[in-house]
This record gives sequence, C-alpha cells and structure tokens, in this order.
Amino acid sequence: MAAAPSLLILHPRLTTTLRPLSLIYHQFTVHPSPPTRLLVLSARSRHHSSSTSPFASTTPLNSNSNSNATETVRAGRSNSVSSPPLQPPEYAQKIDVNPPKGTRDFPPEEMRLRNWLFHNFREVSELFGFEEVDYPVLESEALYIRKAGEEIRDQLYCFEDKGNRRVALRPELTPSLARLVIQKGKSVPLPIKWFAIGQCWRYERMTRGRRREHYQWNMDIIGVPDVTGEAELISSIVTFFKRIGITAKDVGFKISSRKVLQEVLSLYSVPETSFAKACIIIDKMGKIPMEEIKKELKLVDLSNDAIEDLLQVLSMKSLTELEEKLGGSGEAVRELKNLFSLAETFGYSEWIQFDASVVRGLAYYTGIVFEGFDREGKLRAICGGGRYDRLLSTFGGDDIPACGFGFGDAVIIELLKERQLLPEVPLEVENIVCSLDPDLQGAAATVATHLRGKGQRVDLVLENKPLKWVFKRAARINARRLILVGRSEWEKGMVSVKILSTGEQNEVNLDDLQ
Repeated sequence: MAAAPSLLILHPRLTTTLRPLSLIYHQFTVHPSPPTRLLVLSARSRHHSSSTSPFASTTPLNSNSNSNATETVRAGRSNSVSSPPLQPPEYAQKIDVNPPKGTRDFPPEEMRLRNWLFHNFREVSELFGFEEVDYPVLESEALYIRKAGEEIRDQLYCFEDKGNRRVALRPELTPSLARLVIQKGKSVPLPIKWFAIGQCWRYERMTRGRRREHYQWNMDIIGVPDVTGEAELISSIVTFFKRIGITAKDVGFKISSRKVLQEVLSLYSVPETSFAKACIIIDKMGKIPMEEIKKELKLVDLSNDAIEDLLQVLSMKSLTELEEKLGGSGEAVRELKNLFSLAETFGYSEWIQFDASVVRGLAYYTGIVFEGFDREGKLRAICGGGRYDRLLSTFGGDDIPACGFGFGDAVIIELLKERQLLPEVPLEVENIVCSLDPDLQGAAATVATHLRGKGQRVDLVLENKPLKWVFKRAARINARRLILVGRSEWEKGMVSVKILSTGEQNEVNLDDLQ
C-alpha cells in the first residue's frame, strides 16, 4: 500500500521568505488550515516525515548517478521530505527602472538642487524668526476628511494598517500642524511661529509642476488675530523670491477674502453649509466652463439671483469697486484695505493685487486668502495660503486665530527654468587625497582623517589609480587641492600639496596641514 503523502507545516510568516524557493513549485499543493492559520504543504515523494516544526529550510543533497537529483526540505533536526529535482528559480527578472508615476528620484545633481532650494526656504523662515518642525508622513485619515466636495478628499493615498486603523499619506501639512498645536495645548506660548518642509502625497492628474509626490514649504502663525500675520507671511515669500532672482515682473499675488463671499451670500440667506461648498466650486473657476460653475452652484441651493450677484462680485479686480458694492463698514473690505496698507509699509505693494475670484479650495479658510501666480500665465499657482481661524475646533480643540501658507517645490523649479534662473549647484570637495604607492594607502587614510577632523571635505582615492585618473576625478568634484602621499615625503612626515587652480605645489608637514 502506498504511503500517504507527508505534510510539512510552516509558520505563515516564513512562507513569504520561502516563496521564491523550491517549496512553491508545482510539486507542492497548498492547503490552508483554518483552525491554526498555518499553511500545510503536501509533497509526493519516496521519503516522508511527520515533523511539524515551524522552522523549515531547504537544503540540496548530493545524489548518485543512478537516481534523479533531489532537493530535500528539512523539518526539525533530522526528518526530511524530498522532492523531484527542480530548476533554480529565475531571480533576475527585468523590472521597470522608472519610479512610480508621479514620483521622482533625486540623483546627486538633483539632490544638490533640492538642498539649495530647501536651504533658501530655511534661511528665509529663520530670518523671520520661525522655528522648524516636522510631522509624520503617515497620519490618521480622519485628519483630512473634513468637508465633502474637497478635491483633497478624493486624492488621498489612504489604506487600513495592520491594526485596522484608517491612515493616509499626508497630502498637506496644515492639519498636522493643527493636531500638534492641540496636543501641546498651553505648554507653548503664543504666538507660535513654525515652519516645515515636508513630503506630501496626492493622487491627482499630473500637469507641469504638479506631481503626485512633492515637497512643501509651510510657514504658519498661530495666535495673531490681525492681518499683520498675513502681511508678514507674504513678506517672507517676497523675500524668498528676491533671494533666488524672481522679481515682481515675474510673479504676483492675488489677494481676496472669504468674507467677501460671506457678505454677498448673507444677502440671500445662504446657510453656512452651502457657503463652504460654494467656495470649493468657485475655486474651480478657470478650470471648468462657467456654465458648469453655475450648475454646481445651483446644486448647493444658491438661487439664480444669488449666483449672478456672486459671479459679478467675483469678477472684480479693484478694491474700490468692491467697497462701492459692499460698503466700507464690513470686515472683508476693512481687512483687505488694512493688508494693502501694510504692504506699503513692508515694501511689496507692487507684488500684490486684489482679485475677488481667489477663494482657495480648502474648506478651512475663513478670511484673507492669497495665491502667488506666474504673470506670464504658463504655470499653475506657485503658492497659496490665508487665514484659518476655525480649523482647530474641527479636531476638537479650542479655536485660535491662525494663518499660513504652503509653497510647493515643483512649480518654483519650473518657473526658474522658464526665467533661466535655475542655478548650477556643482559638487564641491575641498581635497582629494591619493597615495602614490599601494603600500601607502593607510598613510593616505591618515591624511584624510586628519583633514576631516578639521571639518574639511575630503575625497580619498580608495584604489591604486594612475595620476591621470586622479586629476580627472579632481576636476569632476571641483577639488581645491590635490594631496599626494609619496614614500620619500611620508618618511619625513610630509605630504605634497598641489593647489589645483594655480598649479602651485609644496611639501607640507602633516601636523601643519590645514
């Protein structure tokens, strides 16, 4: 009577490791065992085992010339299950070498450019007295599920983790800021002036300067109720633009206020819930036909008269015209006039203009809103922000006056390319150290360690290379000096130092090498 096939029971976490090996081939049949959630593998063979050790491995055995070669699966210390010969798995499968759609690699030259950009973000933030913070890239999904209709809600990279928690890759930084402010409570004195440079993810249609993964520079002020906060933020962005060579002829800021729409819609008794939805629809102006805008506004219970009046106000580009329409006593006009007055004081009035159509697409904005734009109209919004006084209460905290902005890394790079202002950021290493004898490699390492201890950047040639190669390497890394470790010099405790820009060469005592 034929022996029953033996069973090998593996712990389920080990099966992932073993999957590419011979266990997962057609000779084996997988049978799940519901009560224990272990995987039971059946193998037909002349040799059988009753071992059920979870620690299984595969070990090839030598075979004689009269029998087929076998591969044995060991279970436990001595028992085994053997199977017919198997072809080795094909590991070298060709993969797509491009990163996932909408994401980027940063090879050295791109990384140097990114570091240059981030350095300017940081320096400007610190010039204005802001402190740097950061937050998890992975956040609770609930942090972003605020209002139906927001684009961001449909653009989340979200999933359920192994603890059955709904999480999302952060699409923006402001909700994380709000969470941290609530967490810190009164332990942090007001006003809070924080900045962050963080990676964000949005599954959206890609256009020039818009990717699914990007980095964003945020500056936020918590605890200042006046428009001096917004004036300071715009001033910081203008300062950044000036540092990188962008002028008011290249970029401007469109400025308005959500309160303008509130005052218009209050004349028609439009409820708060419809107001938030209307703002999201209005933010689509210029992206979809005007007839579609009107249809969507009707769907949120705006009357035809309200829609026509609203669209008339949204077409206004003059603060004087707005004041004639709404009067000068309302908060919207008063705050806007104050901001434009402060712009004169800060010295950037030529950068800003009133545009009532700017409302921003995120539901949490409550007052002044602004967008940086390319005056040639070739690019999408460069940056945007405004006041969000009621954001904290949506997460269960006490509302604190707040304003801030977000500034993406992708659009500004495109703008710099357009204006031919993109800097070349070459690799720069102060010293290249090379031994002239393979036996002196250790001595060269000593020289490199000595210089690195003094804070100098050193590229140590790790192999025995001809001088022609070393000079090419020095040119590629923009080395300032070439330090050669030769036998006769080293025996005297000295090295040969060549200044590459002038060709001047001298012997220098190691202790005096600076």
